[in-house]
Order: sequence, then C-alpha cells, then structure tokens
Amino acid sequence: MLELQNLTKVYPNGNKSAVDNLNLRVESGEIFGFLGPNGAGKSTTIKMIVSLLSPTSGEIFVDGKSLSASAMEVKKLIGYVSDDHAVPVKLTGREYLDFLGTMYDVPVEERQRQAEKYLKLFGLTEAVDSPIKTYSHGMKQKIVIVGSLLHNPKLWVLDEPMTGLDPQSSYNLKQIMRERADMGNTVFFSSHVIDVVEKVCDRVAIIDNGRLMAVDKLDAIRANNDVSLEQIFLTLTAHGEEVKND
Repeated sequence: MLELQNLTKVYPNGNKSAVDNLNLRVESGEIFGFLGPNGAGKSTTIKMIVSLLSPTSGEIFVDGKSLSASAMEVKKLIGYVSDDHAVPVKLTGREYLDFLGTMYDVPVEERQRQAEKYLKLFGLTEAVDSPIKTYSHGMKQKIVIVGSLLHNPKLWVLDEPMTGLDPQSSYNLKQIMRERADMGNTVFFSSHVIDVVEKVCDRVAIIDNGRLMAVDKLDAIRANNDVSLEQIFLTLTAHGEEVKND
C-alpha cells in the first residue's frame, strides 16, 4: 500500500539529511507504528508522504501509484491528521468539513453520512455549527480527525494524533484505526508514546537521525519476555546502531 524507496530530504543549508535513504514498505490492513525521538525525521517523512514537502530524492508509492507522477490521484487516497491540527479558524466546523468534502469530490449525501457518524462519536454534533476559533485544543484535533475520514482514505496518516484528546476520544480513535485496518486500509501512525504504539500497532519502525533503525512485528518483540519495545527503542536511539530489516 505504502512504499518509500530511497527517500531522502536535505533542507537548504542543512549539514545532514533530515531523512536519509529511507526504504520502507507498509501493507494493506496494517496499523504501522513509526517511532522515534523528537527530531528523528518522523514528521519530515510524513510531510513528504502527504505532499507538504518535496523529497530531495527518492520515490513514494501509494497503492502502486507514484506520488511524483500522479500527485492528484495519490493525494485523494490519503487522509492526514497533522501534529498541529492547523485549521481555518474563521470557518465553522461544518463549513470546514464541507470544504474538505468538496476538495475530495465526496458526494454530498456520503459526506453528510460520514460527518454525522464521526461527529457523534467525538461529541461534536452540537459544536459543528460554531466557529472553529471557539473550539478547545482537543475539539480542533477531533474536527481534523473527522475531516480526514470523509473521503474514506485507503491510507490514513496520523502524526501524533492523541495530542490534546481526552481518554474517551483517544479510545475512539484507536478503535477507528483498528476498524480501518480490518477493512483492508492502511494506518500509518507516528508517535513517541511507546505504550500507545504497543497497544494498537501490528508492526513498528524505529527511526533516528533520519535513518531507519529497525522494523519488526510486535508479536516478535513480545515473544521475548526479557526485552520490551521501550528497551529496544532506547537502545537503538542511544547508540545509533542501524539494524537491517527482517
């Protein structure tokens, strides 16, 4: 579903690669955890996947389609929840959702059906006709999540999505992630909260200093009672030791 081939990003005047020759394949039906400390290259990678940044080199494929060759087609396959929930605060929640539905060519009836389903789940039914500028931090995050699902994306990209969410909303989000993967879609989930990743992800990758350090199934990690995902994460990022993919 998602394939990164030799993906590299060097920022202007940068003395090293923010993302360094990253090769990664994520399958349909997976919740895939993307771990790393702050500054590891997680958000840079995600912004390249969703076309907010252009790679210096390398290729991105979604559902077998090249992002560089078929940008508009690929973008319509992706739903994105950013780590800063940037939203047009002068719009009401409903106006924001209508804008997204129009942008993704979602039929009005389907748009309304999807919106009402998730607005109810996240407790935004009454607030949706109020300006987003009146929303709390958590409410802004929730309206972004709702908007990212309107077009039923094949690839759902989440960058630190739990930030600002109350426990019930965090639980609901994790349930939706599982449901979408079980439907054959792909969830690409970035976080530095290892406990959450352990509970929801099928496989994980660890990135540090822009390099892929390890990729493994959680079952393989859990099979060793003497080693936790947290210990592996801390060891790899502390020593910068690169581990080849299985």
